[in-house]
Amino acid sequence: MSQQGYVAAPPYSQAQPGMGAYQGGFGSGPTQPLYGHYGGPPQAFSAPPAGKIAITVVMIFSYPAPPAVSAPYGQPPHSLYNSMASPGPPPTQQLTNQMSSMNLGIQGLQSPPPPASSVVQQPFQTPPPSTMAPPQMPPGLQSPHMSPLMSPPQSPPESMPMASQSMAGTSMAGMGRPFPGPPPPGPGGFQQPGLGSAGQFGGYMAGPQQNMPGAFPGAQSAMAGPPQKKLDPDSIPSIVMKQGGQVFTTNIRGQVPPLVTTDFTVTDQGNASPRFIRCTTYSLPCTADLAKQCQVPLAAIIKPFASLPKNETPLYVVNHGDTGPVRCNRCKAYMCPYMQFIDGGRRYQCGFCNCVNEVPVFYFQHLDHMGRRVDFYERPELSLGSYEFVATLDYCKNNKPPNPPAYIFMIDVSYNNIKSGLVKLICDELKTLLEKLPREEGMETSAIKVGFVTYNKVLHFYNVKSALAQPQMMVVSDTAEMFVPLLDGFLVNYQDSRAVIYNLLDQIPDMFADTAESETVFAPVIQAGVEAFKAAECSGKLFIFQSSMPTAEAPGKLKNRDDKKLVNTDKEKTLFQPQKGVYEQLSKDCVASGCCVDLFLFPSQYTDIATMADVPSHTGGSVYKYSNFQIETDGEHFLRDLRKDVQKSIGFDAIMRVRTSTGFRATDFFGGIYMNNTTDVEMAAVDCDNGVTVEFKHDDTLSEETGALMQCALLYTTIGGQRRLRIHNLSLNCSSQLSELYKSCETDSLINFFAKSAYRAILNQPLKNVREILVNQTAHMLACYRKNCASPSAASQLILPDAMKVFPVYMNSLMKTAPLVGSTELSTDDRAHQRLSVMAMGVEDTQLLLYPRLIPLHNIDVNSEKPATPVRCSEERLTDSGIFLLENGQSMFLWLGQASSPDLIQSLFNLPSLCALPELDNPLSRKVRSIISGLLEKRSNSMKLQIVRQKDKPEMLFRQFLVEDKGLHGGASYMDFLCYVHREIRQLLT
Repeated sequence: MSQQGYVAAPPYSQAQPGMGAYQGGFGSGPTQPLYGHYGGPPQAFSAPPAGKIAITVVMIFSYPAPPAVSAPYGQPPHSLYNSMASPGPPPTQQLTNQMSSMNLGIQGLQSPPPPASSVVQQPFQTPPPSTMAPPQMPPGLQSPHMSPLMSPPQSPPESMPMASQSMAGTSMAGMGRPFPGPPPPGPGGFQQPGLGSAGQFGGYMAGPQQNMPGAFPGAQSAMAGPPQKKLDPDSIPSIVMKQGGQVFTTNIRGQVPPLVTTDFTVTDQGNASPRFIRCTTYSLPCTADLAKQCQVPLAAIIKPFASLPKNETPLYVVNHGDTGPVRCNRCKAYMCPYMQFIDGGRRYQCGFCNCVNEVPVFYFQHLDHMGRRVDFYERPELSLGSYEFVATLDYCKNNKPPNPPAYIFMIDVSYNNIKSGLVKLICDELKTLLEKLPREEGMETSAIKVGFVTYNKVLHFYNVKSALAQPQMMVVSDTAEMFVPLLDGFLVNYQDSRAVIYNLLDQIPDMFADTAESETVFAPVIQAGVEAFKAAECSGKLFIFQSSMPTAEAPGKLKNRDDKKLVNTDKEKTLFQPQKGVYEQLSKDCVASGCCVDLFLFPSQYTDIATMADVPSHTGGSVYKYSNFQIETDGEHFLRDLRKDVQKSIGFDAIMRVRTSTGFRATDFFGGIYMNNTTDVEMAAVDCDNGVTVEFKHDDTLSEETGALMQCALLYTTIGGQRRLRIHNLSLNCSSQLSELYKSCETDSLINFFAKSAYRAILNQPLKNVREILVNQTAHMLACYRKNCASPSAASQLILPDAMKVFPVYMNSLMKTAPLVGSTELSTDDRAHQRLSVMAMGVEDTQLLLYPRLIPLHNIDVNSEKPATPVRCSEERLTDSGIFLLENGQSMFLWLGQASSPDLIQSLFNLPSLCALPELDNPLSRKVRSIISGLLEKRSNSMKLQIVRQKDKPEMLFRQFLVEDKGLHGGASYMDFLCYVHREIRQLLT
């Protein structure tokens, strides 16, 4: 019998209707999936026969091969990408004018590619439009959460040669992992792999005409002859897709899940839902050499507390009493569907380490004629991919059951927060918000305790014990030796002390109404929270509302270190590095005490977010930033964030470990986490939005027959004070064929890994090196596919694997984000904030951040129940008479075309017309409000709706989010980037 316990019988050996992906070696093949794919309606696929290649996207570039120009020996590598695009925004026909000749086709699964003579060429020529001057950022505008890349070129030479290092052999194995820490020795800190003199980088960049916006430096015109038909921009691979509901059943090993942009429902039948775990590929290469050759990173993005829709079953809780969960004696993996029961059910073989274990007496059950336990369907841990165990005292600190967690609200009552009205706004909101604290399923009230602190240069603690008629204040002025002056009455049950808490929240704004104190402390505030949790022997969360950088004399005092002169230098990385010392120790103390920190910042100037957000970023917390806060415009935005933050599902004092079957292991972790050793991921708290990215490496050869298994075990304390283990299991295929790996790739997960890798690398390497590595690895992955998996074709064809056909647009967008841009116009705090935010994101959030939704509202069907269909994120899609909504999970814009109908705008905003009374419930206004409120509800962060009109100054902010176009601060358009990547691929394959 096979070692996989779920192989032999249903539901793991039979195809289920509505399932997708390809046969993983378990039973008969699945029915054809109907998952929506990028750029078109849902398509049905059948598994290719052995020896056939996967679907590929073919682009034909008919510019001539560029001449090779050798670089002087030892010259530092100079990336053409860094200066290949002008900083100006694109003209209207940008997409169609970018390429001299391009054609798209599909290589079928079972048919050979068409002969060259059958490919219809679509060359075109358009007169070069007048060169546009680079736009200037309007004064006073703040850079948004996501901003584009790269400074404009500095007087590029006529041709841009590129040095490369010779590499033995012809494999694509020059890179290894993308960011291995500090830059390796050599020119520029990064050695570019090449293919010897024959594959020398250099020469002219073929592509658009000179003098056209976005032309590459030294580009030669390849266009001649009479004007021809223009290329249809819709034929270029696009992220926008039609949405449709499917049922995804998880009973097949290694099946690729639906895209994150697709509506789907998951039925758990032995593998964890993709809402909990997504992988960069669902077919691992069998050997380390194969992984090194293809350069596709092997990683999983885990959201252990991901929210489930109402139509999916919540996780079952298994309670084995005092004996605790059944585990493998050798590797300590928890009981799961991958354990194979043998010897009549008296023993089981571990699927992870192959150790044979005795079945505990209480757990024994007979096997049926298929070799499966009779109680298979009655035990979640045998039949499901995700479930929970109630932990025993052995899993608790000091072998004592934990107390319920606590929330402490710590309000900065310095002059700025009082003057802006923020303190009163917070106090008023807490009166109602505390009624909605999260609670255990089935419980009438929350077990979470609450406490209150106000502070400026000193800290004020409040006794809100229910027996008191009035709250009592106790002041601690010695911030160097922080302690909590009271134990009884500080952390209380809200329901019991409601009257006293109401009284306190009414008094706080009045108590500090006349304050003139403008200096604040910060580190002692966190230290006070840690001491409070220690004294109460519980875990919890601090909600800190801070107005400015801590400048008062106290531990953790910060100085302004914002220096624009460091931008585009080797020292730029210091702007992202936190100041060491006090905050580093605070992070350790917080994690040890289960103290999560959420920081709400209301700055009017530089606050050194890189340092202030260091503790939240290591404790599973979040940082919210509201620059130049005004109640009228930002109040509701802030309150929505606060409500979401307080009410979200969460676990405390968490430790996560990822176990794998033999042959590979977890080697690196990215996220809002703390690592005290190489295996245990520690988080003071983990909520429904926290995503941890885990990278894997081979330590032996993997077997195609047995596949690869992973198990994520999260030990945490519930909001009710119960210690639990949350288990997520996933099985992957293994293959010695690179085509299988590429076919099973998940682009959204890949870009999540690359984003986090790059954002961590900029702490140690110059931005230029990081950008070059990203482009280089993109080219290597695609070149390896073309060399090893695609049918022979002309060199002018850009061939992309179907599963990665939109990877270039994601990668180009990533390199135009604020942290990777070398521009002095961008706020250092904004760049640091986005870097830290992305490090804790899951796949859905990074996908949306890097490719915003652009939804036309002017032609929306107000009577349709279907979600509005987004269009490509490019200026090409905007119309003067149109109205569009754009959102990326962090920012939201309503764009009004300059020729949009006054009647349409009146309907949209439900305004009265000149000759008629307003409709009390206008259908268009109701539909748009429904769309916006639905997005605000769905996204993890609130978004402030900004209304911009075409050609007004604020429109510059909006245009930065059109990621298929050129970046405001430099950076290539999608089409330019495709040209450049294609050129790099050709050089690698020369």
